Amino acid sequence: MLNKIARDVVNSRRNIHHEYVFSYRGKRLHQILNTGWKNARLKLGLKHLRVHDLKHTYGSRLRAANVSFEDRQDLLGHKSNRITTDYSAAELQSLINASEKVCLDENAKKPSLVLVKKIA
Repeated sequence: MLNKIARDVVNSRRNIHHEYVFSYRGKRLHQILNTGWKNARLKLGLKHLRVHDLKHTYGSRLRAANVSFEDRQDLLGHKSNRITTDYSAAELQSLINASEKVCLDENAKKPSLVLVKKIA
């Protein structure tokens, strides 16, 4: 499933080659890890960017957009729940906000301190 941006990229490539969407010198591309990928990264100043970094970013953005776990798993093409979790890490600010929720009083106006006495 492609989003609008991805569909626009694919559509802009139509009819350049009679059979393949992405080609180079009339031949289909077999892999992304090629000279074109390396040169594009260098040109953009992203020498250390990996394809998996892009997939991690996509997974994190899906999570930030409140896409369900099951849909994220399908969109990322994962069979394992653990892998999907690894690829869709929470945003730091989201975790900070979640942690702060335990500090707010019932009116959410000010932090409240609650001490729990350990019973021996």
